[in-house]
Amino acid sequence: MMKNIEISSTTPTRIKVVLEGDLYVEEASELRERLLRQLDKGIYTIDIELGGLNYIDSSGLGVLIALHKRCTQKGGALTIKGVRGKIKELFELTRLNKVFDME
Repeated sequence: MMKNIEISSTTPTRIKVVLEGDLYVEEASELRERLLRQLDKGIYTIDIELGGLNYIDSSGLGVLIALHKRCTQKGGALTIKGVRGKIKELFELTRLNKVFDME
């Protein structure tokens, strides 16, 4: 279960998203909808903080990939930050660490 999805503006065209808890299909759908609304507003640069994330399933990864694609198509970027532990291993195993800008 997702403990928290926090979205805040850092600049007029950039947002920071902090995810905490477990990201399953239900939460992935909510995350997708909330971030697509931000893209509709013209915000194409997204920083996603995953330091508080304990688990992510394939639907969560799919949402991140789709959002990354949309951001780059619009000239923006999606950056993944704070990845650690099993989440980091998953990104390396799936080679998504080569797809995303990771800090």
